[in-house]
Amino acid sequence: MNKRILVILVVLVSLVPLVNAQKDRAGSVVDEVIWVVGDEAILKSEVEVTRIQAAMEGIRWKGDPDCAIPEQLAVQKLFLHQAAIDSIEVTENEVAQATEQRIDYMIQQIGSREKLEEYKKQNLSQIRQSMHDDLRNQMMIQRMKEKLVKDIKVTPAEVRRYFRDLPIDSVPFVPTEVEVQIIAQTPRISIEEINRVKDELREYTERVNSGETSFQTLARLYSEDPGSRRSGGELDYTGRGMLDPAFAAVAFNLTDPKKISKIVESEFGFHIIQLVDKRGDKIKVRHILRKPVVSDSAINKSIAYLDTIADNIRNGVTPAELAPFYTGNFNFEDAATLLSDDKDTRNNRGLMSNRSENGQTSRFQLQDLPSEVARVVDKMEVGQISDPFTMVNNQGKTVCVIAKLKSRTEGHKATITEDFQVMKNIVLEKRREKMLHDWVVKKIQNTYVYVNDNYRNCHFEYEGWVR
Repeated sequence: MNKRILVILVVLVSLVPLVNAQKDRAGSVVDEVIWVVGDEAILKSEVEVTRIQAAMEGIRWKGDPDCAIPEQLAVQKLFLHQAAIDSIEVTENEVAQATEQRIDYMIQQIGSREKLEEYKKQNLSQIRQSMHDDLRNQMMIQRMKEKLVKDIKVTPAEVRRYFRDLPIDSVPFVPTEVEVQIIAQTPRISIEEINRVKDELREYTERVNSGETSFQTLARLYSEDPGSRRSGGELDYTGRGMLDPAFAAVAFNLTDPKKISKIVESEFGFHIIQLVDKRGDKIKVRHILRKPVVSDSAINKSIAYLDTIADNIRNGVTPAELAPFYTGNFNFEDAATLLSDDKDTRNNRGLMSNRSENGQTSRFQLQDLPSEVARVVDKMEVGQISDPFTMVNNQGKTVCVIAKLKSRTEGHKATITEDFQVMKNIVLEKRREKMLHDWVVKKIQNTYVYVNDNYRNCHFEYEGWVR
């Protein structure tokens, strides 16, 4: 028998109890399988949950939601299946960072942590847990798409031809863009606070070694890594390059799963680590992360320091600590190079960099900036230096910042001379969309698909679902 047919038969047999509508004791339909893609089932309940979430977030569907939502879920399963085949990786640290960024955004939109918990009817820990799998899948899908389109390119001649053939009323509007420079100071954490965190981690180690409790239990109770806490601190098989260098140096030297590492400091905080398994050049470990708390006095001290630096720049006065070797008119660019703690901007004279799949630029639309920075620069004039403010950086640490608005380009209709990169990105995006559309259609043709009779008359975006 053909191997592919055999696999499909096995899948069908395993799903028979689900394809028939599931009923409760009273005979009412509780749930049912409405689609099957490969060996993945889509339940009616999944569609309803997606519909509710979309309504809460103000998302609108093209066409009938009863058709569009299950199709979207089916397409996601196609990309996730291919991502598994191609061994696409997303680390727990990356999921954790994405989770915190999403929660921060939600809190900013709704007003406070308490309002968010009331709205979601969950505490913050439950919200994190409920978001974890969806965010991980979203990141896997995005990386799979990026891999599929990475070799697509367009020439300058193709961009000019596209722009020339555009009807005048179809020329895109380019939103306001800004260039921003920053100087950051990380509030200093006291030795007493660091020792407090280390003592906690030593206590955890002693409790595990004495047999009082397990590493997993302590991780679930006390770890401040939201991405791994729910799984007992466990990080899935990960390569050295995907981990913080200091963390990786200790983790990859562990050989005994019964022993716990020494305390290691990473850019995220302090950890203890336990080996689970090694497989080739990848490692599976558990860890407990604890973050020292930054005191209000330390934050106020950093803000006062940056306030002085800002005044010195405005007045052209060289700070005392630079006076022995600095000559010339003191300016923001030199201050960023010499005094900023932000490694991503320090070597670029404070200029923030906007990285995307289309490349790297110094220009940002306001919604692409960190929200704390966007709120400040939105009200600034070009050349103006802000008062100090606090923000949370990519490592989840509180930092104090002053910003300078280097340039602002007001929103306007695109021109080929001034906005060539914008037009190039538009043409590139259209090519990528077509390539991904064609890939999905081809993938459907080579994948087993079952569609419930109630959905067979839908008007779908992709052809080939119904056979």
